[in-house]
Amino acid sequence: MTRPVRFRPQAEAEVLEARNWYEERRQGLGAEFAAVVDGLVGRIAENPLAFPRARSDIRRATLRRFPYALYFCLSGSEVIVLAVHGRQDPRRWQSRA
Repeated sequence: MTRPVRFRPQAEAEVLEARNWYEERRQGLGAEFAAVVDGLVGRIAENPLAFPRARSDIRRATLRRFPYALYFCLSGSEVIVLAVHGRQDPRRWQSRA
C-alpha cells in the first residue's frame, strides 16, 4: 500500500533551500538533488517501516549522493516529513516531533 507523503512547511522550505544552494554551485545540480529527494519520497511512501528509527517514532531515510536525510513519522495512513536535514546540528529538527 502506497501512503500519501506530506511535508511540514519547515521541511518543504529546507528542500527548496538545499535545491537552490546546489543550483547556485552548478547549473542542473539543484534539479538532480530534487530528483533524488523525489525518488526517496517514493520509496518511503511504498514502505516507510523499512527505514530505521532515528528517535522514538521518527524514522530516517538518507539520500544517495547528497549528505541529507529525510526525517519522518507515520500519522494514521500518511507519512509526515518533519525535516530535510544535512549535517547541521540535529537539535534543529528534533523539536518538530
